[in-house]
Amino acid sequence: MTFKQDTEEIVVFITAPDEDGAVRIAKALVEARLAACVNIIRDIRSIYTWQGKIEDDAEVLLIVKTRGKLFDPLSAKVKELHSYSVPEIIALPIVRGSKDYLKWIREVTL
Repeated sequence: MTFKQDTEEIVVFITAPDEDGAVRIAKALVEARLAACVNIIRDIRSIYTWQGKIEDDAEVLLIVKTRGKLFDPLSAKVKELHSYSVPEIIALPIVRGSKDYLKWIREVTL
């Protein structure tokens, strides 16, 4: 299946250091109509390499439902609000979904 960036719905993963930061980002994305919905999952553990060291940190995961054409402005808004210098902002296409849900995503976003 080919991903059409400008017309397809996507899921974006964003990690944040704490729930307060995640809520601030989530509300800003929904209020700006850059996201239809953001789920916040607490208590994830991330192990990664940063500046030559292996890190092991508690984080919060945001799962954002939006449209491919909104990825760039969404990413810019996240970078503006995020405390990390290089925040995780990755998108995956929604391969299949409920027609009604996907229609709703299109209706409530820009």
